[in-house]
Amino acid sequence: MAWPSGTLLLLLLRLLLHLSAGGRPCGPTRLSRDTVLGHLGANITLTCQDEVPANATVLWQVEEQGTAGGWGQQLAEGNTLLLRWLRYEDSGHYSCTVGSRLLRSLRLLVAEPPETPQVSCYRRSHDKDVLCEWPQQEKPSPGTRAILWVKQRFVAENATEQRCRYFSKARKFVCRVKVPPGADDTKHLVVSTCVSNSAGGSAGKDKIITLSSILKPDPPINVTVEALEKAPQRLQVNWSYPSSWDRRFYWLRFQVRYRPEPAPTFMEVRPCLLACCLSLVRLSPALCPLQVDQVTTTWLDIRDAWRGTRHVVQVRAKDEFGHGAWSEWSPEAVGTPWTEPWDLTSEMEPFSSQVPMEDGTYGVTLLPKLFGEDDTNDAGGSVMESSTHPVATPYAFLVTGGSLLLGIALFVGIVVRYRQKWWTSGQKTAKPEGEGQHMLVPLGVPLPALSDTPLLSHPAPSAPVMLHMTHTDISSSGQ
Repeated sequence: MAWPSGTLLLLLLRLLLHLSAGGRPCGPTRLSRDTVLGHLGANITLTCQDEVPANATVLWQVEEQGTAGGWGQQLAEGNTLLLRWLRYEDSGHYSCTVGSRLLRSLRLLVAEPPETPQVSCYRRSHDKDVLCEWPQQEKPSPGTRAILWVKQRFVAENATEQRCRYFSKARKFVCRVKVPPGADDTKHLVVSTCVSNSAGGSAGKDKIITLSSILKPDPPINVTVEALEKAPQRLQVNWSYPSSWDRRFYWLRFQVRYRPEPAPTFMEVRPCLLACCLSLVRLSPALCPLQVDQVTTTWLDIRDAWRGTRHVVQVRAKDEFGHGAWSEWSPEAVGTPWTEPWDLTSEMEPFSSQVPMEDGTYGVTLLPKLFGEDDTNDAGGSVMESSTHPVATPYAFLVTGGSLLLGIALFVGIVVRYRQKWWTSGQKTAKPEGEGQHMLVPLGVPLPALSDTPLLSHPAPSAPVMLHMTHTDISSSGQ
């Protein structure tokens, strides 16, 4: 008989789904014949018998816990018993009697169907067991059971079953799965969960994991922040490996984030944006809380801390090869960069506080020693009237005065230099006559003796004839 191609494909898909799933039933716990289920906060009516003898008095009792089968408190009379607003404490054995004769015994269970588990698994290190857990919004009903199965993917057999415990303080179920030595970290595993009680059962969605993908270290410990002497913008951060991680075989890499205390939250800053952010943080410390990405040492030297401001620092860890997820952030540690001793005077009460003046204005008291005043003045220092401008510190005065003196010196030097240049150029353009050059002496041509009536009239020369004579020529002519 030939199977249609569509039917064969459907069978193959069902087989794959069956193999990939846990394949475990997850339903409510079976109730016995004499067990009655009640829901939390609801009302319920218990019936003794369908028919009761006439003139018979039916009495209801509840068995008290710890009485070893003895009946305890009497509740009411009548063939029915109404219980309002059920609580978990109302669960127990109820009986109805006529005189000393027992007519019926019932077991009441107060329970709520369990919440659907949203399981997540993690592993603290390469040599630790796998922990799977899920939170609970409400406290589970008494008698609730939680079971977890782990098996290899596409394999129907060899599933490992683990019972899970509920922790009331953390309000979550936790299951521990043993990992055999030498297990393959890359092999896919299927995790199935089931939570059930008398009111019902709920199965969680199957989760596919690998041992390497669920690696999540504990946060670093012993985080400290220390100031470095004479470094007003540096902080030294130190921390230690978590005790659950053995660094002899595998290392961790760390991520540090820090912010000035005025900043309300942290921001993630990538290395490519770090330079831009550093320029912003110098304008306002609340603009750019920083995060350094990533170091393999157990210390970090912060070189751009905000001067005189407390910083909040946190550290988290991850496997050195990048497997799994980051740990939770460590508890916050705080530190303040080193500050010049004279800077602290601005925070001292008598020298930094504003005091009211008699005319209604405010003055500020300054430290006399900073300005070389006499120590015999009043202990509170000299009171200076405040203005609309903030009072400058001595350091600002020194810097401003030094800059002004340097500017004046440069200006004077430039003026002197250019004045000397101007004077030299003027001397060159106004030299006295004959300096640096030879005198020009006009020489006339000797004329012969003339008669009263010349034979020919000589034409007047168009320009005087000039002869350049040197000192040598003059000396020769003198000889």
